[in-house]
Amino acid sequence: MQALPSRSAETGPARASWTLFQLPQDQTCSLWKEIWAFQARPDDLVIASYPKAGTTWTQEIVDLIQNDGDIEKSQRSPIQLRQPFLEWTRATYFGKSPVYKLTLKTHLPVQLLPPSFWEKNCKMIYVARNAKDNMVSYYHFQRMNKRLPDPGSWDEYFEIFLAGKVLWGSWYEHVKSWWRKKDSHPILYLFYEDMLKDPKREIRKVMEFLGKNLKEEVLDKIVYHTSFDVMKNNPMTNYIDDKHLNHKLSPFMRKGVMGDWKNQFTEAQNKKFNEDYEKHMADTSLTFCMEP
Repeated sequence: MQALPSRSAETGPARASWTLFQLPQDQTCSLWKEIWAFQARPDDLVIASYPKAGTTWTQEIVDLIQNDGDIEKSQRSPIQLRQPFLEWTRATYFGKSPVYKLTLKTHLPVQLLPPSFWEKNCKMIYVARNAKDNMVSYYHFQRMNKRLPDPGSWDEYFEIFLAGKVLWGSWYEHVKSWWRKKDSHPILYLFYEDMLKDPKREIRKVMEFLGKNLKEEVLDKIVYHTSFDVMKNNPMTNYIDDKHLNHKLSPFMRKGVMGDWKNQFTEAQNKKFNEDYEKHMADTSLTFCMEP
């Protein structure tokens, strides 16, 4: 695991050399012993994904289902406080929480998730997005996020992403490792593209996975309140007040569509990506839809 310096670092490119993965220096590597020693409880829920794959969307869906579609409860605080980010929050914070059932967000690959989550057999929801759109969304997110390394030009980022040298590692290994793990652990594996095409069906899957039974009108309400336009205008989900995000460069919630990669990839990049994708995905049954 290797850490990259934050763009705002003043001490130069100090790096923590571990092996295999790249994680944020200040927010994650400095707390790694504490993160790894985190003690999960059996009723804790994990929402996992590669960065910019639909995490916030899934979080809001889960929160509304957990609260039986009560919109007022979902407005109690920003999403990052309702469902803390495991990598950027001290483990002691969780231990002091009066809430027994915690819902946590993470971008960690399977092998770096603290072992107590597996030992306690915690339920997990993983959401995956096709690599082309995920790459484009992640690029623009890195442009506007002061906590993350400057991604450089699109052409530079394209090569770095394909090589897996971005924070939280290779997209290929991330989605495949979680896909494999679902065969031996209670993991609901969702696809961003399916959520776009039929949100009510996918929300129902989440509801059933969480052991809830909500009325149709409640599901319809959740579909509406977790739609892109509503969430983009919801200060509890769009991170508009986060001082680390420069919304003038790119909004946190940018487009929320499938196929935006066509506005970013050159023909040569698309050809190179397709060849790389075919090679890396040959050993898995996992498939993605990249065309709207």
